[in-house]
Amino acid sequence: MEKVWLSSYDPEVPRSLEYPDQTLRDLFERAVRETPGHTATYFYGAKMSYRKLGKLVDRFAAALHELGVSRGDRVALILPNLPLYPIAHFAVIQLGGILVPTNPLYVERELEHQLNNSGAETVVVLDQLYPTLAAAQPRTSVRRVIVAGVQDFLPRVLSVLYRIKNRGKAPKIGPGRGIHFYTDLIRRNAPRPEKAALSPDDTAIFLYTGGTTGISKGAVLTHRNLVSNVLQTRSWLVGFRDASEVTLCVLPFFHSYGMTTGLHLAVQSQGAMVLVPRFDLPEVMKRIRKHRPTIFCGVPSMYNAVSRSPGVTPADVDSIRLCVSGGAALPADVQQRFEELTGARLVEGYGLSETSPVAIANPMFGKRKTGTIGIPLPDTDARVAHPETRESLPVGEVGELALRGPQVMKEYWNMPEETRQVLDGEGWLYTGDMAVQDEDGFFAIVDRKKDLIVSAGFNVYPREIEEVLTAHPKIVEAAVVGVASKVREEVVKAYLVLEPGAELSKAEVVQYCREKLAKYKVPKDVEFRDELPKSAIGKILKREL
Repeated sequence: MEKVWLSSYDPEVPRSLEYPDQTLRDLFERAVRETPGHTATYFYGAKMSYRKLGKLVDRFAAALHELGVSRGDRVALILPNLPLYPIAHFAVIQLGGILVPTNPLYVERELEHQLNNSGAETVVVLDQLYPTLAAAQPRTSVRRVIVAGVQDFLPRVLSVLYRIKNRGKAPKIGPGRGIHFYTDLIRRNAPRPEKAALSPDDTAIFLYTGGTTGISKGAVLTHRNLVSNVLQTRSWLVGFRDASEVTLCVLPFFHSYGMTTGLHLAVQSQGAMVLVPRFDLPEVMKRIRKHRPTIFCGVPSMYNAVSRSPGVTPADVDSIRLCVSGGAALPADVQQRFEELTGARLVEGYGLSETSPVAIANPMFGKRKTGTIGIPLPDTDARVAHPETRESLPVGEVGELALRGPQVMKEYWNMPEETRQVLDGEGWLYTGDMAVQDEDGFFAIVDRKKDLIVSAGFNVYPREIEEVLTAHPKIVEAAVVGVASKVREEVVKAYLVLEPGAELSKAEVVQYCREKLAKYKVPKDVEFRDELPKSAIGKILKREL
């Protein structure tokens, strides 16, 4: 196929890359070996070198091995961005295990499904998140749990202050069968476990993504997928400087976007990571002023918040140079305002968990088109396909976006039918997003094939929420849609029809959902109706809502 987009590449970006037969373990060991004294992580007042990170990874890998974790075993991580994340991430990889990154916002029902589908027997969890795991664990295959606290990674003085401030807030977790504490394991284990044989084509991660049926699916990503994508991303960031970039890691590592553009890219390039557990604007601004990050990948609402932060001056943020926005459409005014404030380059891109995730982006310094997601990265093919026949459509016609490249997943774990629906025999991944291509090869997303909602950078699938709502004894029908928001790309709105004579308040609906769904899936608005608009065959017409 003709790659008309190549003529729009920045001159410094190669049309094709060479991909070494390497694993994520190779990337990490290279960073430790070549730049041991360089800073790997900043976490509030704590700074960690690659040398120290390497030793902690070795010790934790030894501990996991002693507990029975071996090649091919699944290990779930229920953690925000704190130093334990890269420690656990690369320790599991060192043993040849399979990582199962898990959203810390999951409620019991969601967590139970992911643990059972993946077959995870080991979980590494933050103490504050342990109660949800404890409630779900009896109905899962989990046999061992490693618990850590934020205080374990702070300097001594801050650790003491943190314990005092949070006294009584953390759940009581006593020693029990299968429960272990990170600090105990690190202290007593030898630093050098035996390393498992590892191939680039081995599975590295089950990365769970929402499904249009409401069932979370595990995208099987190999080391080759992930190493290829970090190299593709690295090549796209024109002016990127190895061993000297500082990345603001506010996108969560459990999400494919944060994992590749934050954790993996920093390690591959031997740069530093500024770890931020959640996006809190005052705290983010404090980290930017103190650590002077140069790379900042995020979602539009983050850039909007920073550029509108009260009292922020160009001098506060002028260290930031290269930024990619994903997860939702980047408004032109947000892009312009952020670039004027920082002097950075901010471009819109596109990706999926199934593509490791980066697949398409606007050029950093060359031609870019507002309102488009850009052009395919090196060695990535893209086309617009007829949604039924899957034949390629000409320029200007709307169809389903299809992608092919070394970053495309192997399959969905234990879901052969779902895999067949999105992957064909020629390696094309059908994304479910409706798109159009222009004469220069730039792609624009014009609609969702399914009713996907993007809220705070996360994919939210209405059917899952509708199933939870209609399980309520007073609710007859439910329709969930996304409503545009200046703060969070889209917010979730629910339209409900109640049982005759039943009474239910908006607050009661929201509280009910909070008990069944992760926070970002809970409806922000609820509207009660006598009936919902339907087609002749009884299908709810969401477009009218």
